[in-house]
This record gives sequence, C-alpha cells and structure tokens, in this order.
Amino acid sequence: MDVCSDFLKLLEIIMLAWKYVLPAAAVGGAAMGWIWSDSDPFASEKTRAASIQVEDKNVALDKRLKELPSRKSIFEHLQSNREFDVLVIGGGATGAGIAVDAQTRGLSTALVEMDDFSSGTSSRSTKLIHGGVRYLQSAILKLDIEQYRMVKEALFERYHLLKVAPHLSSVLPIMLPIYSLWQVPYFYLGIKMYDFVAGKRRLKSSYYISKQKALDLFPLLKKDSLYGALIYYDGQHNDARMNIALILTAIRYGAQCANHVEVVDLLKKTDPDGVTKVCGAKVRDCLTGHQWEIRAKSVVNATGAFCDQIRLMDNPKADLLVVPSQGVHIVLPSYYR
Repeated sequence: MDVCSDFLKLLEIIMLAWKYVLPAAAVGGAAMGWIWSDSDPFASEKTRAASIQVEDKNVALDKRLKELPSRKSIFEHLQSNREFDVLVIGGGATGAGIAVDAQTRGLSTALVEMDDFSSGTSSRSTKLIHGGVRYLQSAILKLDIEQYRMVKEALFERYHLLKVAPHLSSVLPIMLPIYSLWQVPYFYLGIKMYDFVAGKRRLKSSYYISKQKALDLFPLLKKDSLYGALIYYDGQHNDARMNIALILTAIRYGAQCANHVEVVDLLKKTDPDGVTKVCGAKVRDCLTGHQWEIRAKSVVNATGAFCDQIRLMDNPKADLLVVPSQGVHIVLPSYYR
C-alpha cells in the first residue's frame, strides 16, 4: 500500500471536513531540526552545458521519419477546398497543444497563426515549470481543496514535462532568503509540505542553509537581518522551443500549420434547424496578401489575449472577456550571483 498516497487522500478528506478550522501544521515546527548542506545546489547547472553529449552531425536520422513538408506544400493543402475536422486559430502554446492532440487522435487539423509561432505570450513566460508554492500555502491556510488539487496536478505535469522533454527542460534550484526568525519554521514546513505533496515525483529534497552559506552563493544579497535561506527545486524549460517542437510534432503527424496567416473573418452556415454555426474562416497570407477560405467542422479560438477579436467576428455585440494584466520579469547578469 502506498503510504504517501493514502496520506494525501486523508489530507483531502480533512480539508473538506474541517473547512473552517485552521490547520495545525506548524505545531511543533520550531522543534524540528534543520537540514544543512555544504554542497553548492547550483553546481550541476554551472556545468550542465559541459555535460551535454552532442550527437555526431553525420549520423543519419531514422529513415522512418519522413521529411517535413515545405511551406508551399502546407499552403496547397490549406487552399485545397477540403473540409478539416478542426481549425485552430493561434499558434501559441495552447493552439500548438490542441493541434497535436487533435491530429494524433485522427482528426484532420489545420492551424493558422497571424505572426510567428510562439511570438506572443508563449515566449514571455517565467520559463518555470512549477506546482505553485503560494497556491499550496493558500490551500492549507484557507483549506481550499480545489487549489490543493491544482497544485497536485501541476506537480504531476512538472514531472511529466521534465521526463518527455529533457532536452528542453531542467531542474532549477531556487533560493528563498529569510529575514525574520519566525519565518524559518514557517517556510521550512511549507517547502517540506511542497516536497511531500509531490511524493515520488519530487525533484530533489529541499533544505535549509545558514546565513554564511547563502552569502557565499549570492554575495550581493542583503545581509541585514538575514537568518539563512531555503533551497527548493522546481523545473525550468525553454518555452518558445517547446512551442515550436509541438508545432513540428503536429506537422509530422499530418497537421497543416502555417504562420503569418491572419484570420480576417469567420465563415458561417445555417443548419436545417435554423441555427447559425461557424464553419471555418477567411484568412490572409500576411506575406503576400493572398486571401482564401478554410472550412472546418469545428473552429477553436486559441488566440490568448487576442481572443476577443475573434469572438467579435462571430458576434459583434459579445461582451469582452479579456482584462489586461501586466507582469514584469527581470533578468540580471550572472555576476549578481
């Protein structure tokens, strides 16, 4: 019997049954011993490039892998007046994933992207593959079972992504400086709970390091009131390359994917019951200006922040769904370490 799995199921039951009771996870936390480490958690990342085995360029690809079609060939299929099972609008992470899923399930799939693949939000992420430490904190403090399940699912997806795409992802050590004494047991228990929820899919065990060790790793760290730091592990990946890999996978399985093709209008038809349905899109090649129609049994709007533009083509009176939200990611030179 999997003790860890049974415990997690029991935790779900407790969170549901005692929704308005504060958790007692911190009881006895101050009495727990710290796990110290003199090793450099970033050592493997420093030498990662040196450890990568580059394949001989002269090694032939597997003969079973057919040559990818040219852009001209893809356009010929898109302009052939055939009806696709699925037309995906948007070539970001969501659209690429839908195209792979649909095509590998036997559905003839077309995908169009008005700019380049992964040129929008999908190439401007944090690059992290994480379960969400803060979501777990909220799940425990508020006894929110849905957030707990979301963290559990995200940790599974983290493990899966690192496993299926090791060439595009890696384990990332993260250091959390601690500037308050009471935060030491509080954050330590939280990070250990994060490890525990991951179970056998945990990447590496988190641990506490001293103030001096933290300053050795990051000399420019603020020293005043620093008590120490916690090291925990999440995943990191190349979001844009992952997106392109999904597009190429969809194409290899037979999907017709084209970038720089903009949807200018939606095609509609009325069924015998008098219901008007979307049956495709009128598109334009942004490089040549040529326009044509692509018909499909179903059309998926996967344009992310631009989804309202497509929705308004269907219904000009539709309420807007997207609210702008801006985030800032700061990348510092390596010498700040």
